[in-house]
Amino acid sequence: MAQMDTSDSGGKHKKGGVRSKKMSTRVDMTPMVDLAFLLVTFFMLTTTFNKPTVMDIKMPAKVKDLKDLQDVPESKTMSVILGGGDTIWYYMGLKPQLIQSSYAADGIRKILLDKKQEVMNNNAGKNDAIVLIKATPRSNFKNVVDMFDEMSITKIGTYALVDLTDDEKKLITEKQNGSPSAPPPSGN
Repeated sequence: MAQMDTSDSGGKHKKGGVRSKKMSTRVDMTPMVDLAFLLVTFFMLTTTFNKPTVMDIKMPAKVKDLKDLQDVPESKTMSVILGGGDTIWYYMGLKPQLIQSSYAADGIRKILLDKKQEVMNNNAGKNDAIVLIKATPRSNFKNVVDMFDEMSITKIGTYALVDLTDDEKKLITEKQNGSPSAPPPSGN
């Protein structure tokens, strides 16, 4: 608390008048320090810490025997290639004929929904479209996460993150350089 010092400092002034008493103040900071520590303790005990959000990715088991692999009809597959600068190319089936799209709702999302509906109609409501997501070295992590989000939004459950083939790399290089490209050979 604050205290006032009222002790007598002498008596008379030089000219014979009575000098007024000087009062000094002294503030005790102990209660304020106690209050500060109480507040710090209160906020530390009542705060909640945010857990970092992570994306759970389940990787498939390694295939030991190629006989265990199942053939997938070409009509069910779609490949999405993530380029630099938020560029997306896609093609249906196994023969790369790159078509450019965007992350907008009327872009890749509409294309994914159309492909899903096409597969559902052709297979009498059975199975799902298979989307192969392929990232180029120019794409960034945000592009991959955005594409995973699109898979979740469109409710396509079968998708994989795979490497680019040599034909796709060649086509992307030609697209980025602006030169016309001939269709690649149809063999795998």
